Amino acid sequence: MLFTEETLKIFNDSLKRCQADSLFLTRFYQEFVITNAEVRKKFINTNMHNQKMMLHASLYMIMIATQQNKAASVYLEQIANKHSKSELNISPDLYGYWLESLMKTVSEIDPEYSEEIEEAWRTVMGYGIEYMKSKYDGD
Repeated sequence: MLFTEETLKIFNDSLKRCQADSLFLTRFYQEFVITNAEVRKKFINTNMHNQKMMLHASLYMIMIATQQNKAASVYLEQIANKHSKSELNISPDLYGYWLESLMKTVSEIDPEYSEEIEEAWRTVMGYGIEYMKSKYDGD
């Protein structure tokens, strides 16, 4: 699935505005961990500074992977393998909580947030989520 330049531009511009706010990822994780007891449990011993740095990179890499970029695709595969049943065991049903927490945070942080921006985020992140889910049980 190839994404339109317009969708990617809308997503990227919104992501830049969100990332410009130093509280964006902190706010996201605050929101995410309250959504579900299993989510809270997964983050008990997590170095949140490192976690936020990884998410920062991953948001961009998912966008780049939508264009079939080889390096971004390899990165996404490594992240998916790390989250699979055999490693971190991040259940596919948790991605819905992740996405809704992300969307709530984007809506609060991006001053230009609109339905068009929400659609772009859901489209781009949906690509990454579906890939992650497809790798849960391994290749």
